[in-house]
Amino acid sequence: MNYFKPAACICVLLLATSAIAKAQETKEKQEAPAPRSKDGKKLFGTAEALRVARVFSPRISPDGSRVAYLAAETKMEKDKPWKSMTQLWLVPTAGPASLARQYTRGEESVSGVQWSPDGKLVAFLMNAGEEKDKKQQVWFMYVDGGEPWQVTKHKSGVRSFEFSPDGKTLLLVATVPEPEDQEKRMKNKDDAEVVDHDMKMAQLWTWNVSAGDEKQITKGDFTVSDPHWSPDGAHITFTSNLTPRLDDGSLQTAWVLDVASGKQRKVSDTTDFTHTARWSPDGKWIAYLVSRAAPFNQTNLFVASADGGKARKLTEAFELNAGEPVWAPDGKTVYFSSNTRESVEIFAAEVSAGSIRQLTEKPGVINLAEISANGLTAVGTWSDPDHPAEVFRSDLKFRAIQLVTNQNAWLDEYALGSTGVEKWKSSKDGMEIDGIVTKPVDFDASRKHPFLLNPHGGPTGASLLTFNPTEQILAANGYLILEPNFRGSTGRGDTFAGANQNDWGDGDYKDDMSGVQAMVDRGWADAERLGAFGWSYGGYMTMWIDTQTDKFKAISPGAGLPDLYSMYSQTDIHRYMTMFFDNKEPWDNFQEYWDHSPMKYIENVKTPTMILHGQSDTRVPIPQSEEFYRGLYQRHVPVEYVTYPRENHGFVEPRHIQDRWQRYLVFFGKYLNNPPRTEPKDVLDRLSKDLP
Repeated sequence: MNYFKPAACICVLLLATSAIAKAQETKEKQEAPAPRSKDGKKLFGTAEALRVARVFSPRISPDGSRVAYLAAETKMEKDKPWKSMTQLWLVPTAGPASLARQYTRGEESVSGVQWSPDGKLVAFLMNAGEEKDKKQQVWFMYVDGGEPWQVTKHKSGVRSFEFSPDGKTLLLVATVPEPEDQEKRMKNKDDAEVVDHDMKMAQLWTWNVSAGDEKQITKGDFTVSDPHWSPDGAHITFTSNLTPRLDDGSLQTAWVLDVASGKQRKVSDTTDFTHTARWSPDGKWIAYLVSRAAPFNQTNLFVASADGGKARKLTEAFELNAGEPVWAPDGKTVYFSSNTRESVEIFAAEVSAGSIRQLTEKPGVINLAEISANGLTAVGTWSDPDHPAEVFRSDLKFRAIQLVTNQNAWLDEYALGSTGVEKWKSSKDGMEIDGIVTKPVDFDASRKHPFLLNPHGGPTGASLLTFNPTEQILAANGYLILEPNFRGSTGRGDTFAGANQNDWGDGDYKDDMSGVQAMVDRGWADAERLGAFGWSYGGYMTMWIDTQTDKFKAISPGAGLPDLYSMYSQTDIHRYMTMFFDNKEPWDNFQEYWDHSPMKYIENVKTPTMILHGQSDTRVPIPQSEEFYRGLYQRHVPVEYVTYPRENHGFVEPRHIQDRWQRYLVFFGKYLNNPPRTEPKDVLDRLSKDLP
């Protein structure tokens, strides 16, 4: 006999049907095909951007056979905080990339890789100690295998180190440990700080590897960085700064220390700032960099006799900034990398003739790191818009750049936006301006595309032809992006770099807007779907644009500075700001600072705006964004304001980095009528609820 009632049967049937439907929906969601380009390749979204490995700090072994390098990857575990981890890798100098091997693992990142002089060890910095008291120390590891072991035990931790030429001693940069009574006070939270007092100055120490003991070898009212042994181990070059404050970062002096006597002398008696001193292989010469103060810090390459003789300028007729000097083993040539327009290229300075030659002409960013002791091989990193940085090898003619790593081989499966340099005339004065244009995936020159303007930070900087995850995410989602190198940018000499003095928001703004118009005139950008975003000075510029024009449908300033008067006292780079305003503080130059502040024109803003800022930003403190947000909110301008806990000026937490990318896609997707293609629907729905 059947005792089930018809109603109960129907209920069970409905529940079963509902469960099947939900299961099918879940299955379809899980099996939903990844978005693809017209040629069938996958589209590059924020998850892929976080997956990109960052390769840096290549170091060639003493015999030239191997290269040690660092690779940073994002560790993304479910239901745990995501974090970036940096590990040590080794690869044969001749490649192939398939022979690259990871040497360190675990939960601690490594940095500062060095080879021992005999090539048997690689050394690096890594945290040691209990969770609350972790400090960076030097660790050793045999290159032929085995586990790393801790070498130094400096109480306050080690900032950097270098092997002595005989390998028996380590040269350390570290602060003097706090006295016990101060430690007790700190543990009891009796920790009031007097601003600009009792700063932690770094000094030089030696560490005897076999005995395990240390000795402080510099003492003074300065902080130390960048030390290097002379080839015979009798002397050390280092750079000093008046304080560890970032604002004093450019006030540098290069010194030579006699190890036996402890006596110090300047590398040069110039009143300009000297730094980045490097010994010639025979120890007879020192190459170093000299930076002028006002109006701008152009950096030149000099050489001086190691015994204190007269210095010679090698970049007399060179208009660009010289990078870190790298000596050829024969001592006749000094090599360096320099930013030229949208690229970074390698140059050679002939010591005897004082002449400069450009050795590479390869659009992209090529940073020279080291040259092997036999002079046969140079190593460094190379990147272009389609390839994240990888380790390269070359001979000293640099005609063929051969990659020996391929840390991001998986990117071959993805469609990337094509990138190139475009030029236009500025409406300010007809000056030629150029910038980087990234076209959307499946770009069609016959139709107009949603457009985003992205001014760079600085303003003393430049957008370069390197792999840019942000632009590639946007290109995958259909945007055309322009990164203008407006007046004030580097890579075009001192005159161009100084062309924005007392001119913030005028010439550079017109350079940018002329670039936007050029993209519209080419028929690539849709004049009805224009947006802009930027960070730091790019944040300032987008705030300025917000107050000056209504051509844009949406604008997103990040870490911007709308009030230059208050910004001066809040930032950690006061001296840098005065360089642009007659070398005067705002109370002695009020009108100039205020006339160039977006807050002066806040009543003009009508454009929907999304403001982003890190809560712990010391470069552009968060009150700057608070001012701009309050001004828009009180005037009923559509505005969204997002802050990120723990983040300083440059974000480091992967979830925050991804959130910022995804908010760009959602925000501009709404106002430029361009729905995101690469992100999960649940994320898009959640973020869409916050839109103004």
